[in-house]
Amino acid sequence: MEKRKLGRSGLEFAPIAFGGNIFGWTADEPTSHKLLDAFVDAGFTFVDTADVYSRWAPGHKGGESEVVIGSWLKKDPKKRDKVLIATKCGMDMLNEGQGLSRAHIKKSVDASLKRLNTDHVDLFQSHRDDKDTPQEETLSTYGELIKEGKIRYIGASNFEAPRLAEAAKIAKDKGLPGYVSLQPHYNLLERPLFEGPLEDECVKQGIGVIPYWPLAAGFLSGKYRSEADLGKSPRGPGLKKYLNDKGLAVLKALDAAGKKHNASNVTDRERYQPRSAQDPDRSTRAQARCRIGRSSRQGQRIGGVVTAKSMSSRGRSPRDLSGHRKVPFCVRDNSVTFITSST
Repeated sequence: MEKRKLGRSGLEFAPIAFGGNIFGWTADEPTSHKLLDAFVDAGFTFVDTADVYSRWAPGHKGGESEVVIGSWLKKDPKKRDKVLIATKCGMDMLNEGQGLSRAHIKKSVDASLKRLNTDHVDLFQSHRDDKDTPQEETLSTYGELIKEGKIRYIGASNFEAPRLAEAAKIAKDKGLPGYVSLQPHYNLLERPLFEGPLEDECVKQGIGVIPYWPLAAGFLSGKYRSEADLGKSPRGPGLKKYLNDKGLAVLKALDAAGKKHNASNVTDRERYQPRSAQDPDRSTRAQARCRIGRSSRQGQRIGGVVTAKSMSSRGRSPRDLSGHRKVPFCVRDNSVTFITSST
């Protein structure tokens, strides 16, 4: 299986990441463990979560996703060597605080390590920018934690281009660790959020990009095509905004591309349910493996983690390929959630 490096880091993995915000929320612990097992058995390694997952659910306070991953690792500690774990801090954790101050980051890292049942995190990300805390304080704190062996690399999420550029300059000038990745909101329906100055900055810095909501919270999987479909999952009501001419046109284009390349998302129940009904674990494995389309321009590749380095090395910018690359097929919004593209 093809692997890609994440930006300038030493992290290398197959270009599909498992977004863990559903652990302990729409997927209970046993289901989450089965999904993680299937994901790893299929040859994938990168699991992303955050301390705030899933604080939004009734009765939750945050940390539920990390606890589920930690209990999975506790059942079989050898699996820790088979996965790369990414988590984040910075969002409001109710009585636990928020932001990227030295005190909050250190407290958050220790709490995440405890919940995850591990002694280190492979990629620790600033979940959102904190303009009230000097970036030098944030980066120097990460430097201390790297020296302590608690985190290996750092990434950013929900940063604007100027702040990402400022962080890179501070890191270079002060000899501090820099962000190796960015996790922005990006998909076929939300292209302007990334394409433009933010994308240019990532290319300039060689920052790896791991978009969240690449399937628009499941809309691009094709399971929501009418208002009646919105009741299919807890995320459904929030997708009504995409049930318009633009959203339905994108689905139509994805359907056509899938038909052309004999690819389908796993919500195609006529295609996947008969065998999985006889073997429930087969359904889980199918969700983790997926089938992804091909680009006539570049042949068959698995999409997922887009790194500025991998794109620029082919002599083209990510934007040049936007009509060919960033086309996600397969995977329900309660399974593998980070699929950037088929290439």
